[in-house]
Amino acid sequence: MATSLARNLLTRAAKQTSHQLSRSSITSSNSVNTSLFALSNTRWFASYPPHEVVGMPSLSPTMEAGSISAWNFKEGDTFQAGDSICSIETDKATVDFEAQDEGVVAKIIIEAGSGEFNCGTPMLVTVEDEGDVAAFKDFVAESSEPAAAAPVEEAPPAAAPTPAPAVAAPTPPPVAATPTGDRLFVSPRAYTLAKEKGYGEISALRIVGTGPGGRIIAQDVLDYDPSTATAVAVAAEPVAAAAAAPVAPAAAAPAAPLPAPVVGAGFTDYTLPASALELASRLHTSKQNVPHYYLTIDLTMDSLMELRSSLNSTMKLDETDGGITVNDLLMKAAAAAMKTVPAANASWMDSFVRVYDSVDINVVVGNGSSLYAPVIRDVGRKGLKAVSDDVASATSVVEGEEGGDPTTVPGFGDVGTFTMVNLGMFGVKSCAPIIREPQACALALGVIENRIVPNDDESEQIYKESVMMTATLSCDHRVVDGAVGAQWLSAFKNHVENPVTLLL
Repeated sequence: MATSLARNLLTRAAKQTSHQLSRSSITSSNSVNTSLFALSNTRWFASYPPHEVVGMPSLSPTMEAGSISAWNFKEGDTFQAGDSICSIETDKATVDFEAQDEGVVAKIIIEAGSGEFNCGTPMLVTVEDEGDVAAFKDFVAESSEPAAAAPVEEAPPAAAPTPAPAVAAPTPPPVAATPTGDRLFVSPRAYTLAKEKGYGEISALRIVGTGPGGRIIAQDVLDYDPSTATAVAVAAEPVAAAAAAPVAPAAAAPAAPLPAPVVGAGFTDYTLPASALELASRLHTSKQNVPHYYLTIDLTMDSLMELRSSLNSTMKLDETDGGITVNDLLMKAAAAAMKTVPAANASWMDSFVRVYDSVDINVVVGNGSSLYAPVIRDVGRKGLKAVSDDVASATSVVEGEEGGDPTTVPGFGDVGTFTMVNLGMFGVKSCAPIIREPQACALALGVIENRIVPNDDESEQIYKESVMMTATLSCDHRVVDGAVGAQWLSAFKNHVENPVTLLL
């Protein structure tokens, strides 16, 4: 009898203990169904008090790895349900990782900024009692290797057979050039860091990504040394000259024609050049990361058309002879509007907004796989003729008049502070363009057409015919709110309809 009673009491106590120690796992605040992100591993190590090992979460169906950008709690801190434990950087965004239940941080396994780790890799240990934290001081979890650890460790043996292994081994991680034929994968944080540090276009840097699939992550940009990259590039020139025969075909490879289209059963596959793939990747990332909104306005073009005709007549030029185009005047008007509303000439830099002094405009030229957006520097301080000459030069590069690949022209693929695209030549009335990160605005211009509008003159005619155009401004709401965007469009309209201000 006593034995049976004791057995029942032990069984009941075990069930109660199991219920008390079964806790909800920590999940992402962006999750719609929290059960998808059950990450805690409740298997305890015999030598440790009751605890939970939390793994790197999978924040999207396609996420394979992530990195900790910041911990909001330190070891020994108590957190409550809804608290943001840390910020996790994925290939698409940086999101907060929230707690669903209260607890205490016993051990941080993955330090912030230590690189990307595969989903499920232990990153945190939590306990219920603060007194149990000290027991985890020397805790070591299983499978806590970085996601890119294996590829990075294999790189030195591959370089060992080379004539100078001691020099070649440390070189590849920070400075080896990215293959020109491969698509470049860059995390949003890495792209922002490159701009913040003034490195310019990240695709032009000699950085090899250590993330999954060769992705460039934030740590790669932090480890990048421009002076070392330049020295290695200069040192590589004699080696290339010594092996001129094998190198020459490789150098010509990017300029080789694309493979012929592949015809299938009811479809045809066309290969795209690397530049088109990179542009597609950038636009895809921008559309996902930037909170777009759009403002549209109608512009009266009569005065601007008259000024253009007068200027070209004075210089005895037309558009084919290097005369000023409507697009040149509109670019100048956009730069003048930036001077009136400088808050639009800015970039979102994660924790602050950067406002630029110079108005550098990317002008979309070409179409299809030959679509480029060369940058015209310092439009606000240049005269109309200088702007026109710069645009004509960039257009001639795209159209192949100067020969060579446009992507090889220094600075051709740089990102400015503003983008303009004119679709009027295709008869399009309006368009909502995608903002090109890290810019905050993009302007699309429609067709110039005659419209019947109300007559504001004091005459018997109620309506009149006027030359009109529709302009649509895309804005990043993190940088340019609705009021600022409206002020910019109002200033742009004023300069277009009173174009004499562009000559001041």
